[in-house]
Amino acid sequence: MSNSPSRNPVLLIHGIDDTAILFNRMTSYLHQGGWAVHSLDLIPNNGSVGLDRLAHQVANYIEQNFAPDQPIDLIGFSMGGIVSRYYVQRLGGIDRVQRFVTISSPHNGTWTAYFRPNLGGNQMQRNSAFLYDLNQDVAALAQINFTSIWTPMDLMILPAVSSRLPVGREVILSVPSHPQMVTDARCLKAVADALSEPLQVLPSPDLRLEQMLPLQK
Repeated sequence: MSNSPSRNPVLLIHGIDDTAILFNRMTSYLHQGGWAVHSLDLIPNNGSVGLDRLAHQVANYIEQNFAPDQPIDLIGFSMGGIVSRYYVQRLGGIDRVQRFVTISSPHNGTWTAYFRPNLGGNQMQRNSAFLYDLNQDVAALAQINFTSIWTPMDLMILPAVSSRLPVGREVILSVPSHPQMVTDARCLKAVADALSEPLQVLPSPDLRLEQMLPLQK
């Protein structure tokens, strides 16, 4: 199927220790569905620099590869979801991105980040100052179509409910492992469904940020 002119180009952002190769199956799946798909390799990919610096790589890629008036859709897996959030919430991406999907991202931190003793790892720890600051204006994501996809069986995002945010939609899938989230047929369909949603201003949910903060303890 050729790329549909009614569909935004999609940019995929990988997680820690990954490269764009991670998305080969998802890229093929979305191509068949009519999307133009882009991805980039975050360098370095091991957390040795801050996620805010990696977000600038995303911003630069978008500036160099898309026309200024071209809206895009954004998908971030694991750490890539946090990098993408920084781009959207801090670097002006809220004015470019119309649909934003995170897949198994540690929005409220993960205990496994303590095994990565570098800046990026520190930023993804539970109760990190970086995530606390980013979550202060999480309501901004209600301005766009935001979807969080995650699995309760995730052993990389601990606790798995760290992938929840009090805005947008969530899709909970019984996928048995963290890396399978980018290849599982159910997740691929959920991504396509999120990218197919009509644009709308999503209402802010009743769940307030203050109600989410106990999850960080």
